[in-house]
Amino acid sequence: MRGWDARSDVLFSYVNCETRVPKDHRLRAILRIVDQALAALSPEFEGLYAKFGRPSIPPERLLRALLLQAFYSVRSEKQLMEQLEYNLLFRWFVGLSLDDEIWDETVFTKNRERLIKGDIAKKFMAAVLDQEAVKALLLDDHFSVEPAPAKLLCPASLARSSAGA
Repeated sequence: MRGWDARSDVLFSYVNCETRVPKDHRLRAILRIVDQALAALSPEFEGLYAKFGRPSIPPERLLRALLLQAFYSVRSEKQLMEQLEYNLLFRWFVGLSLDDEIWDETVFTKNRERLIKGDIAKKFMAAVLDQEAVKALLLDDHFSVEPAPAKLLCPASLARSSAGA
């Protein structure tokens, strides 16, 4: 029997993002690693923020959003906010419910700069790389790079100096 193309205008939905993300999605494993690193950095976050005032974007959510921006090659913070508006996978990974408002990209940028100035980004990556699950994925004996993107990121002088090595 043919189904009907009728739009549903229901007011309430009882489905959460967690149930929409497949159990074997690769971001689930990444999220476990990321959340462990973020938990270790919680005391560091406290020192960056005032005790009173308007709550900011939680730094944990900000860092998770920045990871998504890198993983999925989102070109700008404006586009990242757009993705967070309607992409259930992004909302789930960052820790937003379907009802949570998305941040303005200028507020996002200011909060990101606070984390960079506080060396949180470096400490976050160090905390991720220090985990046993990640160490097992990183081998010392082999490193390969896709040449086309590397040329875009690598200064010409560095590429020439490493070519002779």
